[in-house]
Parts: sequence; C-alpha cells; structure tokens
Amino acid sequence: MTSSSTPAPDSPRPQGRRRPLRRLSARGRGETHRVATPLELFFDLCFVVAIAQAGAQLVHAVAEGHAGEGILNYAMVFFAIWWAWMNFTWFASAYDNDDVLYRVVTLLQIAGVLVLAAGISRAFEDHEYLAVLIGYVIMRLALVGQWLRVARSSSGPERRMALRYAGGVLLCQIGWVGLVVLPEDVRPWWFLAMAILEMCVPPFAEREHPTSWHPHHIAERYGLFTIIVLGETIAAATVAVKTGIDENDALGDLLPIAAGGLLIIFAAWWIYFVVPIHGHLRSNRQAFLWGYGHYVVFASAAAIGAGLEVAVEQAVGKAHISTLAASAAVTLPTA
Repeated sequence: MTSSSTPAPDSPRPQGRRRPLRRLSARGRGETHRVATPLELFFDLCFVVAIAQAGAQLVHAVAEGHAGEGILNYAMVFFAIWWAWMNFTWFASAYDNDDVLYRVVTLLQIAGVLVLAAGISRAFEDHEYLAVLIGYVIMRLALVGQWLRVARSSSGPERRMALRYAGGVLLCQIGWVGLVVLPEDVRPWWFLAMAILEMCVPPFAEREHPTSWHPHHIAERYGLFTIIVLGETIAAATVAVKTGIDENDALGDLLPIAAGGLLIIFAAWWIYFVVPIHGHLRSNRQAFLWGYGHYVVFASAAAIGAGLEVAVEQAVGKAHISTLAASAAVTLPTA
C-alpha cells in the first residue's frame, strides 16, 4: 500500500524549471558605500604583471641604446594593457552584478592579459605581435559578451548603447589584425589609427544614453591602480639597486639614485592624491578627459621604475649609454 504523500514508482517526476539568466542591470550612480571588490583588486594585480613585463623590456631597449624603438613599442603595448583595464573598470562601475557568469567572464579577461604579457618580449625583440594580439582580443571579446548581456537585459536607449559598444569593440578587433599582416613600417601608423578608433567607441556608444558609472567607485579604482603601479616601480628599482650592490659593490654610486628615486615616487603619490577627484567627475565629458588622460599618468608612473633601473645599470657600467641619457630615462617620465 502506497502512502498518499509518496508518489507511485511509475508516476512521472516533476521537471525542474530552468533558472533564468540573471539580468545585468545598471547600478545606481548614487549608491552609497560603493567600493572596489576583491575581484577588481585581483584583476588589477594580474594586469600589473603585464606592465612589469613591458617595463622590463623598456629597460633592456634603453640600456642597449635603442631608446626610440623601445619607447614606441612600450607605448603600443601599454595602450593595449591600459585600454582593456579602463574599459573593464568603467563597465564594472556601471554593471557589476557579481553573479557567476560575470565572474567567469572577468576571469577570462585576466587570462587574456596573461597571454598578452607572455608575448611582450617577442613584440619588443622581434616585432612579433601575434601573442599580444591574441591576448588583447581575448580580453576585448569577453567585454563584448558582457555588453551583449546588458543589451539582452535592457531596452530603448540603453539597449542601443550596449549594442553600439558590442559592435564597435568587435569591429575594432577585426582591424587590429593589421598589426600582424601589414608590413612592419606601416604598423605604427596602423596602430595609431586603430587606437583612435578604439577611443571613439565610448563617446559614440554613449551619445544618447550614458552609463551609470559611480564617481566614488571610479576615483577609488584609478587611485588603487596608481598605487599598484607605483608599488611595481618601487619593486623594480629596489631589485635593480640590490643587484648593483651585490654584483658590483657600488653602494656609494647607487645610494643617490635610490634616495632620489624614492623621493620622486613619494612625490608622485602625493601629487596624485592631493585633490579628491570624485567631486569633479560630474559628466561624461569630464570623465572621458580624465579617464583618457590616465594613459599618460599610468605609462609614466610605470616608466619611472624602468628609468631608475636604467640609471642603476649605467652607474655600474652595464648600460651602453651616457649619463645624460640615463638621467633622461628618469626625468622625462617624471615630468
């Protein structure tokens, strides 16, 4: 005899409903207590790995007397790192819902920057950009997927904005293939054209409907990344000084470089944080100018560490450049 509360053995089992995909809806710009998440901090740390690789290759190029070529390669590689980081940062400020799919796609972007970092040495030494391109495309296509999620979850002007982002980023990735197939002397000009097109995508996408980025959150994200980059600069310079002391017993020559470099980095930190920026980010126009301007800030902050390494190598006789050139490797990014 079967209990009324127990289904008969041959009765069909009820089919479970599929859970709908969670919406990727915009967060409020007036949200209180909005801070960087552990995933965002992890994201930043992994990006600094690529910055460290670019800095190391810049040191090698400048120390060997190929400063012009090294700076050009550094500017190109750093753009790919910075632009992918910046696009994720502003997207996350507006749409971070921290669900499983969002986390997985973010981790995919981290994998992309690690692929890019692995290809930096070949980009500098052999002008071979395939690995850098693959890593960059991985990061950018992952962001396209995020924007398509936004389009699926929205309607009207917001949906059009998301589709413009997705379409614009996707078209740019097709254009970047030119860095691999075009002649070497054309690539810098092609890079410049593609970089300008990439930077035109956000203003075009948001001309009708701006994203709801959070001023406090954006200011904190940029500030934290600045601190991480300055920390990498200190680490690189410290390793260079330690190597010079251990291998050449040149403490007297390196002490002024170490002390001066530390003061430069302290001053850079002080200048950057002297004015709280979130109160000045009131419109997209201000935000675009400030956000795009950080290419120079981040690239210079990282290059200070590379310059200090060059100065150390010149002081101990390992760099094949003049004292003036070694000094310029520090003073130019500092300025």
